[in-house]
Amino acid sequence: MLLLRSLLFQALFYISTLVLMIAGLPVFLMPRRRGWPLVPFWARVELFLLKWIVGMKVEFRGLENIPRGGCIVAAKHQSAWETFALLPLFSSPTYVLKRELRYIPIFGWYTAKFRQIPVDRGKRALALAAMTQRAREAVAEGRQILIFPEGTRRGAGEEPRYKHGVAHLYRSLEAPVLPVALNSGLFWPRRGWRLYPGTVLVEFLPPIAPGLDIETFHTHMVETIEDTSDRLIDETARTSPALPTLRQVRARRAARGLPV
Repeated sequence: MLLLRSLLFQALFYISTLVLMIAGLPVFLMPRRRGWPLVPFWARVELFLLKWIVGMKVEFRGLENIPRGGCIVAAKHQSAWETFALLPLFSSPTYVLKRELRYIPIFGWYTAKFRQIPVDRGKRALALAAMTQRAREAVAEGRQILIFPEGTRRGAGEEPRYKHGVAHLYRSLEAPVLPVALNSGLFWPRRGWRLYPGTVLVEFLPPIAPGLDIETFHTHMVETIEDTSDRLIDETARTSPALPTLRQVRARRAARGLPV
């Protein structure tokens, strides 16, 4: 039943996404701000499907820490879940995403319409400059820059691999950075089709104010996100010890020489 529920959700995820993208085509005739509500509505639809088909719920903590106006949101990236589930919590977010996503039919049109920030990973220096300029314009408009500092998904318990793109933005934009910890990888693993019932825990941590040197900022951000994400994983391990993905987490921690 678990696999069947997972496959049903995956099918409905893509079907509902396609239906909403086609039904929402009139937003291309509207100003960006008027058309934007379609996007958080899509995210809420997927969260609803996750809850009622898979049994996957969410608990958001620390919402009072979300700054008003422009900021950089640096989130842990364990699963596909956070790529849409965080959207309804921000007024005018823009993701830093792979340029290749712009070429997906219809979906790519939406990323351009809502001025998401594409990054060409093959042109590092030029990509960093272009990303910084677009991010600066977005923050000046009071928008939130959503970025995954590790660049790609890392399974729950895996060794983190943070890049310095966020530190560069922090220094260049002089904007606060909101660290976000989570344990979504326990319920929606990076690999495989099985999704698991339970409650994803997401914690918004106190913003890091501008002014720190890059290395101090980077170290503080990584330690804050990792320590809190580990705490959220441990909390779930105590309340749901039979969750199958916890075996992988323990194995990964053991391979890193960490307590399990």
